[in-house]
Amino acid sequence: MKWVGTIISVLLGLLFLFAGGTKLAGLPMHMEHFAGWGYPSWFVYVAGFIEAASAVLILIPKTRLYGAILVICTILGAIATLARAGDTAQLPVPVVVLVLAVFTAMKNRPGH
Repeated sequence: MKWVGTIISVLLGLLFLFAGGTKLAGLPMHMEHFAGWGYPSWFVYVAGFIEAASAVLILIPKTRLYGAILVICTILGAIATLARAGDTAQLPVPVVVLVLAVFTAMKNRPGH
């Protein structure tokens, strides 16, 4: 069962590395989305940095718990943003990511 946790962690890490990288690159779609949600343009880069940092943390076994916690916090912010904007059609993906991040955090707690 340990390999399932490792696979989920690696997939989350790669997902957040990609998502953070595209935000750090300042892709126009992210700029448009963030502006539409009422965030300043610089916040795209903050979100990208947090996502990339959480990816690195989650990919390293010794820091995986901290990466999962950071992913949980980040994805809760994304869910809140989508819900506030009334963009409920977008909610299933972040909810699934949240469940996987909680699973990863639980699997990587000290003593487990």
